Amino acid sequence: MDGYRTEFIARYREKDGTPRPLSEHLWGTSALASAFAEKIGLPTFGELMGFLHDFGKYSNEFQSYIKSSAGAIEPDDDDYVESRAMQGKIDHSTAGAQYLLKNGKRDSQFGQIATDMMSLCIASHHSGLIDCIAPEGTDVFSKRMNKPDEKTHCEEVARSLEEQVRNNAHKLLASPQIEEEMRCRLELLRQGVQSLEVGQFMLGFLVRFLFSTLIDADRLNSAEREPPTKQPWQPLIDLLEIHLSGFTAKNRIDEVRADISRSCLEFAARGKGLYQLTVPTGGGKTLASLRFGLHHAAKHQMDRIIYVVPYTSIIDQNARVARSVFTPLEEGGRQVVLEHHSNLTPEQDTNESKLLAENWDAPIIYTTAVQFLETLFAAGTRGVRRLHQLANAVIIFDEIQTMPIRTVHLFNNAINFLVSQCGSTAVFCTATQPLLDRVEQNKGAARLSNNAQMMSDVGGLFRGLHRVNIENRCKDEGWTEDEVAETALEELEASGSVLIIVNKKAQARELYRRIRGRTEHVYHLSTSMCPAHRTAVLDRVKTCLDPMNPSPVICISTQLIEAGVDVDFGTVIRYLAGLDSITQAAGRCNRNGFREAGRVLIVNAANEGLERLPEIRLAQDVTKRLLREFQENSAAFDHDLQSPKAMERFYHYYFFQRAHEMAFPVSGRDVKEMARNDELLNLLSINSGSVEIYKNENNTPPPLFLRQSFMSAAKAFKAIDSPADGVIVPYAEGKQLIVELLCAGYEEKGRLLKEAQRYSVNLFPHEMMRLKEKRRLNEVWEGSGVYYLDERHYSENFGASTDEVAEIKALII
Repeated sequence: MDGYRTEFIARYREKDGTPRPLSEHLWGTSALASAFAEKIGLPTFGELMGFLHDFGKYSNEFQSYIKSSAGAIEPDDDDYVESRAMQGKIDHSTAGAQYLLKNGKRDSQFGQIATDMMSLCIASHHSGLIDCIAPEGTDVFSKRMNKPDEKTHCEEVARSLEEQVRNNAHKLLASPQIEEEMRCRLELLRQGVQSLEVGQFMLGFLVRFLFSTLIDADRLNSAEREPPTKQPWQPLIDLLEIHLSGFTAKNRIDEVRADISRSCLEFAARGKGLYQLTVPTGGGKTLASLRFGLHHAAKHQMDRIIYVVPYTSIIDQNARVARSVFTPLEEGGRQVVLEHHSNLTPEQDTNESKLLAENWDAPIIYTTAVQFLETLFAAGTRGVRRLHQLANAVIIFDEIQTMPIRTVHLFNNAINFLVSQCGSTAVFCTATQPLLDRVEQNKGAARLSNNAQMMSDVGGLFRGLHRVNIENRCKDEGWTEDEVAETALEELEASGSVLIIVNKKAQARELYRRIRGRTEHVYHLSTSMCPAHRTAVLDRVKTCLDPMNPSPVICISTQLIEAGVDVDFGTVIRYLAGLDSITQAAGRCNRNGFREAGRVLIVNAANEGLERLPEIRLAQDVTKRLLREFQENSAAFDHDLQSPKAMERFYHYYFFQRAHEMAFPVSGRDVKEMARNDELLNLLSINSGSVEIYKNENNTPPPLFLRQSFMSAAKAFKAIDSPADGVIVPYAEGKQLIVELLCAGYEEKGRLLKEAQRYSVNLFPHEMMRLKEKRRLNEVWEGSGVYYLDERHYSENFGASTDEVAEIKALII
């Protein structure tokens, strides 16, 4: 629409200070939100939310504030206000929601549910979704919608609207499409739902999806950016097929990998759904699944392929492979492969910091399970803006077995929503397939498609790729570090290369100190090293492992190396863990079949001290049980501890013992308003405890269709038990990046933060506090919440540490 008036201002451009008319922002946001919400059949919802979301900016209070802050009103003018004192204190979110409730269709159930959903999203668009019923029983939604007019200025806003804005708003509010879209969506939502709890979760997740469309539309329009044009899939397919045609089968392993790749290509013709790619470690599933993804996306005209992986080390490796294939397409400046695996986004809630967050608008995205889960469930507005990008997408979960147990039901329900409601395809990839489809149905089990296995003969595939023997070397008294070190050196003589995988960083450091200097090539890997550092170490390890020119090498690593990292050792020593971890570790042994058989030795550490790692301790107990059963009757496991039968039994025992954790238990420690134990699944669905408190206090049920504690649940959600913050470290080019960030202008910050992801390390809160006390952490710019580490605390051997490098060197010597 042309002819926008500048009497009402949405904001002033940061780059040149020129005003953005409010009506222009409303129309622009409305168009984007409509396009995003159309992915789920609710375009009118998006159009209306986008148009009403900033109605509160029509108030004189907001206009005085925004113009005063930009200097458009002089201090001696009557309308001038002290903008700094008012920053963040003017409510411009509620008026649009109140306007919608007052003028929207609420004379039918569909109309009422639709109106409540949209009002909730509009009112929440600066805070994150608010609670409907809070954990202590308060009706937060009604309280917000009844907020006094002197604070929301809704009546003043209604009088101030430009005629064209008012007319468009009422045209949308009167549209019969609102009720029709709601009716159709609710009918689809009910299909396949096993319980009221799951049904209400799906309804709540629909709200979060709609919220995502509004947030991303608002942020993009505020930044005056349009979504990039879609990259056609055929050029990517052509480049990948050329790359694959360059492979020649050198042995039986290569032939099996080629068969797996062909099976994935054939399976790509299937309809959209939820599938499993169960392939032994070393089966080439990275490129095979990419082949499936590209052909499947092309066939069904899908928007993007998203890889979700457990560790940044896998992102480094897989993204590097993909980028090498698609380099010709990226030479023109187009980003085909996007990596997103760091929390290097500023804390300060400004337009500038919001624009630095990724919104996953690229053809192929590699991200971590933590980032993915935070997009689905975490608090605030940064992560959720990406949620709508998961619609009409191929989502490939590499090493699905690493998904945290307590998120199982939340994750299953969300994936079912994305597949059944958003037209996406999901693939669970691993050699160790967890039983996500066999957990409690009433709380949410993965709804696999018919004939979901992408490989026709999984058992035969595992037999065909059998190339290691697993030996149980556990003993009653456990193994000391010295004993492990001596065994590693003996195995080095026998096989030429040894990988030791431990459960704790301290174990890796201790072994490195004992072995370093006793053979030429000894390397250490842990998540204390930034991705670029780990990549450099892995490259040196791979040089030693070159079959054409091998050098004796020992690598000591935490579990980051055991899933998805392409290395091939003669012997692997694995500290006792879950059978899934041991099987993944075995995938790093004789990976390419150059030896008749590799050896995997299971050892149990003496005095391991796993009090703070109960998951590993429980997994160890289950593995011990399986080792005993295997010794008594190996035929029940197809005579192979890596067989699908062995893995199925492991997960049967492991899941059964942890079923009580799968709905994400929380307590008052997690949700301060809650004086009871509960589950996030409940808070995000029927919210029975909170509703019961409301009924007891008001003698009537809440007058709402939506009763979820959205904000309280989101604040309590943690993808991992000990959430960490990304810190930029002075490793290699990281030093120069820190210097550039310290003096960067607005336009450069986003690019530099993306580059800095490869030079960042996640530190736990107690580590951050200790380093801040020593004044060894500094912000890259004031108030950003993005820190860089003093070089005295980054070691070439061990990475980031709260101890100084000089102290670490003394310990090694």
